[in-house]
Amino acid sequence: MSVNRRRGEVAAELDGQGFRLCLTLGALAELEAAYEADDLGALIERFAGGRLSARDLIRIVGAGLRGGGNPVSDEEVARMQAADGVAGFAKIVSDLLAATFGAKQPAEMSQNP
Repeated sequence: MSVNRRRGEVAAELDGQGFRLCLTLGALAELEAAYEADDLGALIERFAGGRLSARDLIRIVGAGLRGGGNPVSDEEVARMQAADGVAGFAKIVSDLLAATFGAKQPAEMSQNP
């Protein structure tokens, strides 16, 4: 599957199937609402600490899947499996956030502003 990193797209394999994920403006607005964040800066701050819950992974992957054109609910994402389990989901989220907000990984953002 071909993705365009300049547009913030990443490829991921879930349940043995390839998907394109992208945190579009709509997907980011969805995350702002879910986290009650006032703006993108507050959303970035939340993710910058590198401490994400399983619920965070589900929400971010779900928003990325929907932004990539895949009509899935967060409940469906919660039942999906990634290669390497939770670590696989964490890698997908890390790649997606890096593609969306810049080259730095979320944990690096808090260490090197």
